[in-house]
Amino acid sequence: LSDAQRDGDRVRAVLAGGGLSNDVGGSLLAPNTPGQLRAMRAAYREAELAPSQMDFVECHATGTPTGDPVEVASLKSLWGERGWTPGQCGLGSVKSNVGHMLTAAGSAGLMKVLLALEKRQLPPTANFATPNPAAGLDGSPFRVVSTLEPWERRDERTPRRAALSGFGFGGINAHLIVEEA
Repeated sequence: LSDAQRDGDRVRAVLAGGGLSNDVGGSLLAPNTPGQLRAMRAAYREAELAPSQMDFVECHATGTPTGDPVEVASLKSLWGERGWTPGQCGLGSVKSNVGHMLTAAGSAGLMKVLLALEKRQLPPTANFATPNPAAGLDGSPFRVVSTLEPWERRDERTPRRAALSGFGFGGINAHLIVEEA
């Protein structure tokens, strides 16, 4: 970061942490909470941050009856039972705008997060009306961003932060934590 700043490079964000895992024994199309949690926990360890320090999570969000509830269950398990307020963290997925994109979905999600940081706005999830009841968002730390929202900082010293998940076919899991520079 210091080299980029010294050289006058445009820094859109800083990668604070990343985690990778495999579901180990999961099926090709069925997501697996333990595998997702391994990737998520590794990212937060590397970043030395708590999940509750995230303002936004760019979800993998397959839009399937199984995938989305499993991803939300993973997030809820990661965040735990306390230390947050209901709805404090926005959720979204670029897939509502561009489709699944298979291997490019993670890159598209990262571009979305970088632009959101630059514009200081949380973009809405296209065509969202109501959450899947099986996801259990009520009373959780999460809310789906359904209208364009200003992305306010928590305070003057805390950067805006987002997490990004990419959970691929065959149980390959990736989770990144990015923050403004």
